[in-house]
Amino acid sequence: MEQVVKEQSVIKSVIDRNISGFQWRVILLCFAIALFDGFDTQAVAFTAPALLEHFNLKAGALAPILTAGIIGMTIGAMCLGILGDKLGRRKTLLFCVTIFSVSTLLTAFVNHVDQIFILRIIAGLGMGGATPVLLALAAEYSPQKYKGTVTTCVLLALPAGAMIGGLLAAKILPLWGWQGIYLIGGILPLLLLVLLYFALPESLEYLAQSKKSNAKQKIEAVLERMTTKKVTISDQDLALLSPVRTEKMHLSMLFQNGLGRTTIGVWGVYFFNWIAWFMLLSWLPTILKQAGLAPDQAPYASVTVNAAFILFALPLAYFLPKLNTAKILAFMVVVGLGVVVGLGSLIETQQWTYIFLLIALAGFGVGGQQLALNYLVVDAYPASVRATATGWAIGMGRFGAIIGSAIGGIILSEFGVSGYFYALGVPLIVALICIVLIKDQKRKIDQHITAH
Repeated sequence: MEQVVKEQSVIKSVIDRNISGFQWRVILLCFAIALFDGFDTQAVAFTAPALLEHFNLKAGALAPILTAGIIGMTIGAMCLGILGDKLGRRKTLLFCVTIFSVSTLLTAFVNHVDQIFILRIIAGLGMGGATPVLLALAAEYSPQKYKGTVTTCVLLALPAGAMIGGLLAAKILPLWGWQGIYLIGGILPLLLLVLLYFALPESLEYLAQSKKSNAKQKIEAVLERMTTKKVTISDQDLALLSPVRTEKMHLSMLFQNGLGRTTIGVWGVYFFNWIAWFMLLSWLPTILKQAGLAPDQAPYASVTVNAAFILFALPLAYFLPKLNTAKILAFMVVVGLGVVVGLGSLIETQQWTYIFLLIALAGFGVGGQQLALNYLVVDAYPASVRATATGWAIGMGRFGAIIGSAIGGIILSEFGVSGYFYALGVPLIVALICIVLIKDQKRKIDQHITAH
């Protein structure tokens, strides 16, 4: 029994008690960053119809602007996210929030679309870099039994921010023009930045890894703010909080031991789902305006799909670990196909009530797949390669997001609003084929294991 106590880090034991006010503060600050991240991520989608009119552009000319942010986010997640481990979570978050808030604010003062393109790439760097770091920091300060719930709630701040942005856009666009969205999206996170500077603590895991002479004192000071009692930690506590990892994972491991077809299938599902989801998110207000919806009403489409995504995500987060993920995912894709066919049939009739109901259902049929995909990786891979598999799968998804945002303008120009929604069915059909491939391969592997 004594050995068990020895291997229990004092740091972890303090964190794993009931959530203190200090821990709530860290979690809420991370939630606030994600909220503004989500707002700024979708800012171009809200303002796209107004930008077309202001700069006298055709729909296809928006593609580079809509894609720029996602390109920046992809680079930011890969490069700036690493800074969280090198320089600390706190410094990285302060840097990322500064980048995306200043870039968003400057967008309000541009006089050419090329300037928007450059600023959206820079803003994307900050937004993409902030997301993995804020999720990691919120999880680190959460008790073990609440980590999953906290991570899900903080992650849902992204669509919540997009939803709030859509609501504000509907009110602000007629009064202040498109510039008003970028003023709000820049000024408010800059105000948050001041609060973060004084109130956001450093990651305890980073401090433990840093080997700095005052690391112990800093960690003890943070722990005392959680417990309001004197806390003393040892070198062993630091080692237990930050164990040394010696084994390296290689991409080739995702294609060994019968995992090759599974990996191709998982990459395919991520890639084609993200194409469909970002084709929908990025272009939805523009499509509806082109179909005849009033410009001040078009942002409500983004509000609807993001609100529905949040409402569906909460029960999904509870049920997905208990159900067959591949079957649920296949059902979502089928629902998504029904939605896009329905939208393609109704969009030119301008029956807006039914159209918005279908848009809400897309929050489950297309958006809900985003949540289910995380559990798909858990089901499809052994624990030893799961982290590597997740990283590569998300990378494929981000590549799909870039393509989905980029091709939207071409499809809209060539096939019109009805054809756009029918075209959305193509990546969904391919995603469904990939799910079947994963299920079939998993069944064969299970049969092989049973036979031996």
